[in-house]
Amino acid sequence: MEGNHLKNVIGLLLATFFISTSGALGRYIAMPTEVIIWFRSTFAAIFMFIFCKYRKMDFKLKSPKHYKPFFIAGVFMAAHWVTYFYALKLSNVAMGMLSLYTFPVIIAFLEPVFLKTKFSPVYIVLGLLVLTGLYILSPEFNLESTNLQGILFGVLSALCYSVRILIMKQYVLQYNGVMLMFYQTIIISACLLPTLFFMDISGFQSQLPYLLLLALLTTAIGHSLMVHSLQFFTASTASIISSVQPIFGIILAFFFLREIPTLNTFIGGALILATVVIESVRSKK
Repeated sequence: MEGNHLKNVIGLLLATFFISTSGALGRYIAMPTEVIIWFRSTFAAIFMFIFCKYRKMDFKLKSPKHYKPFFIAGVFMAAHWVTYFYALKLSNVAMGMLSLYTFPVIIAFLEPVFLKTKFSPVYIVLGLLVLTGLYILSPEFNLESTNLQGILFGVLSALCYSVRILIMKQYVLQYNGVMLMFYQTIIISACLLPTLFFMDISGFQSQLPYLLLLALLTTAIGHSLMVHSLQFFTASTASIISSVQPIFGIILAFFFLREIPTLNTFIGGALILATVVIESVRSKK
């Protein structure tokens, strides 16, 4: 039993590392955000379709009632990716990823609504800690500041991600994680297809290797592993264990983009991640 638990934790940590590459790649790729996400989702869908065919998976949904929640979850996933990449481009990898990591507390507030679990008052304290961390993280509270705009986009991305996780949590035991992500990427591609007709895609050839890396490593492998892991952990616990994602992302940004976090980033980020550790201990009891 302990061996299986360790295997599941390692799988979740691997998923977290692969997903953390989105920070450096999202900031580096020189194309409009919506176009990046369209290529990301489309290439990822192709990779996952090939994998599903190889594994002879059944693409049919088990109930017509699943079409609507799958579509809604896909729309929220599209909004999450777009707003997250805006956060990365407006601020930096550290701020973008740390502001996104308000999602474990957002999930804790929303989980009683979606999954009919009991709400704990401790989440109010955790929410205040997160807000304090965000305040310290922002160098100046000025809406004209691109750093603040990036943080706000990061929090909006966290909200969209939280809703998507809670919707998909209800189906992870019924479907394979890769197939779930395949459907998500198809919906995202369909939603963002119109952007190709009025946004600049001239940099496609030079950016192709990074787009493929983003689609295969970050999305097809990383997110599929993450969705798969939800069957072994609660939504809150999975988000808590994966809280090392900003740390992975900041390290990658340091080596590949030469981004050095400020003292405020360390302090604000520590407060945000502290809420994750507190919730991890609390949820284990």
